[in-house]
Amino acid sequence: MKLCRWGKNGFEKPGMVDAEGRVRDLSKVMAQLGAAELAPRSLKRLSKIKPETLPVVGNSPRLGVPYLGIGKFVAIGLNYSDHAKEAGMPIPAEPVVFMKATTCISGPNDDVIQPRHSTKLDWEVELGVVIGTTARYVSEADALQHVAGYCVVNDVSERVFQFATSQWDKGKGADTFGPIGPWLVTTDEITDPQNLDLWLDLNGRRMQTGNTRTMIFGVAQIVSHLSQYMTLLPGDIITTGTPPGVGLGIKPSPVFLKPGDVMSLGIKGLGEQRQKVVAA
Repeated sequence: MKLCRWGKNGFEKPGMVDAEGRVRDLSKVMAQLGAAELAPRSLKRLSKIKPETLPVVGNSPRLGVPYLGIGKFVAIGLNYSDHAKEAGMPIPAEPVVFMKATTCISGPNDDVIQPRHSTKLDWEVELGVVIGTTARYVSEADALQHVAGYCVVNDVSERVFQFATSQWDKGKGADTFGPIGPWLVTTDEITDPQNLDLWLDLNGRRMQTGNTRTMIFGVAQIVSHLSQYMTLLPGDIITTGTPPGVGLGIKPSPVFLKPGDVMSLGIKGLGEQRQKVVAA
């Protein structure tokens, strides 16, 4: 099941995506798609709705973040060994955890704003994991039972800001640095999150190609690990690291984003994003 939110920024309505990729209007069924609707009982009820029974939303509507209620935006760094190598950093012994500010969240096709004083703006296609039920001290074997679904995330980063101190949050949390979507795809469609192809193009040129099977720490490991140190609540999202091919790692000369550049990125089964870079 593919769920989304569509419409003008701040006025989005809930939607469901049919087999042809068309957005169907869910607003007569539910007022909004939020954290409460991610519970297994709610998703089971939604799964009984046939998309073809819902009205089609015409004119290629703007897509917003697929659901409301993101309390925590947790990120995992250096989770692909080749990416750690291109960043010149050791392969981590345990997940590298940092937080992205929830104010950085934006729709999947909204513009990415280059902040003031930014000179090294970069891209990172990543698998997002959406929590559906509270996870506290969960085992790796039970971890995926707490996941409602998956989505595409672009972990936009400003490298000068990021590496100015030992804490990465500064370079990860600027406005528009967290495009999410286009859809929330529930676990009935993605039974194995460790076999998904990822890609990102910059101005039509392929920059990143990867597969989640090469993660150092898989989704179940990450959810379990985080739940030992923080309670994961419905609506929380975890972005799980990026494969090689970021601008910082390009040899001999790194490549960074500038106003006018266009990023296109996606994950098999989870849809595609497209963002234009604009100046602050």
